[in-house]
Amino acid sequence: MIYLGIDTSNYKTSLAAVDDRGSVVSEISEYLDVPEGQRGLRQSDVFFKHSNRLPELLSILLKDTDRSEIAAIGVSDKPRNVEGSYMPCFMAGVNLAKVLSETLGVPMYTFSHQEGHASAVLEYGNSADATETCIFMHLSGGTSEILLCKKNASGYELEIVGGSKDISFGQLLDRFGVALGYPFPSGMYIDEAAAAHEREETSDILGKIACKDAYFNLSGTEKQLMDYAELLKNKDVKSYISAISYEIMDKISDLLITCIEQLRDKYTFKRIVLAGGVASSETLRDMLGRKTAPRDYSIEFGLPKLSGDNAVGIALLTERIHRLSK
Repeated sequence: MIYLGIDTSNYKTSLAAVDDRGSVVSEISEYLDVPEGQRGLRQSDVFFKHSNRLPELLSILLKDTDRSEIAAIGVSDKPRNVEGSYMPCFMAGVNLAKVLSETLGVPMYTFSHQEGHASAVLEYGNSADATETCIFMHLSGGTSEILLCKKNASGYELEIVGGSKDISFGQLLDRFGVALGYPFPSGMYIDEAAAAHEREETSDILGKIACKDAYFNLSGTEKQLMDYAELLKNKDVKSYISAISYEIMDKISDLLITCIEQLRDKYTFKRIVLAGGVASSETLRDMLGRKTAPRDYSIEFGLPKLSGDNAVGIALLTERIHRLSK
């Protein structure tokens, strides 16, 4: 049997299909178009773009699928699994899921976008015990939260124990990237620039990001970066951008390690799992691996493609809850 997952997060339309073994049958996702120079879209525009894109992507996803094999539909209907969590963009996916559920005569299940991230990293191709409590870092364009995470029957229990008090890491990278002239979202371009950094070319622009009880603020770092972007205008900036991009990732990795150490004084855990678009950064992955070795805990990442927004985690949750409901 086949289980469909749908996720319409802020800037990516995603669909996926998995089978009874949790293997991905097919998946497709595309970023929404953001006009040059803009740092985002209004929710009304996001909803409209998702709604227009979903039928075509669904047709591609189901091109070689026997509709009679579809057992259930899953969809993300909110950012987080807490009371009052809501964003209009998710309603585009919910509307499609309702139509499919009624048309095919199969059940529809709803999950939070954050649970989908956790599932994509913790369940897809991972043999570790997902029932064991771990630290889950959700680092994306709209969220930078550190959570205690434990698998339950319907999804995941996620309790916030740290994170940003203002903007997210993704917003930090996107705003700086757009100021430098990169397209939105800009994280991938900052990561590429950081990866090209020549170690002998150093920058010392950013101060240490303070952290207390695993909570921190990023607005001060944003101000430093935006001021620096203004200084770089009309200059040959390739080497400067590479150096400052590397420094950004260096400061972020130091901050995350500090958060981990502060949480170890309060909680018992052996695994730290990272997901979200920022967690797909190869530079950040390399830095965290080097800076925490040797260690008595593990830092784990999902596949880069599944670290960002995707519907694979939602499809996996759909298969699991449908199986348990029988």
